[in-house]
Amino acid sequence: MIASKSTKKKSLSQQIISYFWMTLGAFLAAVSIRVFLYPNKLIDGGIIGVSLIYARLFGDTLLSVVLIILNLPFIYLAYRHIRKTFVIQMLVAVLLFAIFLSALEKVPPFYGDMLEIIVIGGAILGIGVGLIIRNGGCLDGTEILAIIINRKKGFTVGQVVLFINFFIFAAYGLIFKDWHIAFGSLMTYIVAFKMLDLVIVGLDELKTMTIITSKPKELSEVIMHELGLGLTIMYGRGGYTGDAREILFVIVERLDLADLKELVQRVDSGAFMSIQNLHEVVYGSQAKLAARKRKSLTKK
Repeated sequence: MIASKSTKKKSLSQQIISYFWMTLGAFLAAVSIRVFLYPNKLIDGGIIGVSLIYARLFGDTLLSVVLIILNLPFIYLAYRHIRKTFVIQMLVAVLLFAIFLSALEKVPPFYGDMLEIIVIGGAILGIGVGLIIRNGGCLDGTEILAIIINRKKGFTVGQVVLFINFFIFAAYGLIFKDWHIAFGSLMTYIVAFKMLDLVIVGLDELKTMTIITSKPKELSEVIMHELGLGLTIMYGRGGYTGDAREILFVIVERLDLADLKELVQRVDSGAFMSIQNLHEVVYGSQAKLAARKRKSLTKK
């Protein structure tokens, strides 16, 4: 009973922290729209972009209501095709964003050089949306549509979202006969997207390296003791020769990648290395303890 209670408490605390960051993200996204983008005739992509086009055409008094209404069909799609918990998180994020948009309606806008507005406004928007996505929420219904199309047709989520946003930005330029604001909005979207990616992935970019070597034992010892990196030994077989061999799998930060490559070539100049990007790693408690021990050994 004690263990179950502690698990519940931990789960509740995690949810509180998650919704705190989601609230902060919704606030920052609303600040970006109200202070930087909308007063300077710039828009974001997706449902937010369509809502801002409506606001420019008919006034922004119903901006929050329009945003919620346009997202409702996608929330239903999420309920049908993704998962119910995600629907709750998305609904909370959209409602928080709509509330902050209304609350910040009278905040003085920022006017300045267009490049400043694009960079600052896009960065704040990307941070806000990134915090929401990182904590399980979503502001834009087009991402839900993109996930469903990805499952059914095979197109990536990024490809579908970019395709939809291309038409939204093009429509914006056609409606107001001003391609400067359309291209400015596209640049803002790119800045926001890069900042969003930075928030989700983090500053420490991770790589995975798969190493096929004739000296697996010697190389694994050197990697663990000289660089303090953990690794996994997998067993494979050569497709041509049929020989059994050990394959090393290493997760390394970008800054340590050059040292790792140099070390591998030093130990086995004929080793094969395959390097790929890694977006996120979740460590268990035992793995964290082992990592701390390795770091302490390398410092000594």
